[in-house]
Amino acid sequence: MTRLLIFLIVVLAANTAHANESRWLLQTSVFTTHHNPKPEHNNDQKLVSLEYAREDDWVVGGASFLNSFSQRSAYVFTGRYFDFGPGPVFAKVTGGLMHGYRGEYRDKIPLNHLGVAPAIIPAVGVRGQHVSSELSFLGAAAVMITTGLQF
Repeated sequence: MTRLLIFLIVVLAANTAHANESRWLLQTSVFTTHHNPKPEHNNDQKLVSLEYAREDDWVVGGASFLNSFSQRSAYVFTGRYFDFGPGPVFAKVTGGLMHGYRGEYRDKIPLNHLGVAPAIIPAVGVRGQHVSSELSFLGAAAVMITTGLQF
């Protein structure tokens, strides 16, 4: 419930869309749920992400997180923001490489050859001048809400 309140505060604080200028975003996960939960699934990803968005809304970044099976994992990515008019709502699509699904969970993500797999993560979100929150769609497995600071 606390995480939901944090998300709502961020949404309410996001009353002004961020101007088109380059910016950094430092994010963390506040809520995750799996579509088909299993006892071994971890819903506390402890995600920390840092990304840089250029003036033209192209983005590069990296994230460290605990995957669905509590293994420390990483995602390096590039992508793009898509604004919906002058308001605070946006979409974002990133694509990159994910590492960290090992052992018996190696095949839980497609194409995980040599322990590295391609990934595409779409998201929708809201942002204000200094805060941002996103709902990310993690394939067929889960959805995650993140919140962060823009600077």
